[in-house]
Amino acid sequence: MSYVRLLLAFLVPPAAVYLQFGVGKHFWVNCVLTLLGFIPGMLHAIYMMAARRPGLTRTP
Repeated sequence: MSYVRLLLAFLVPPAAVYLQFGVGKHFWVNCVLTLLGFIPGMLHAIYMMAARRPGLTRTP
């Protein structure tokens, strides 16, 4: 994980997800979680940065 993205995950979670994955389902899920409560959005951003490499998404 990049230190900049980790810092953004704590301050502005959707920005961290955007930098790693771009605008996609992960970004929008994080936006909704952040609007519902800041902590769920932050945890989702940290999880997404730790669990997946940048740019990799599953295609159905």
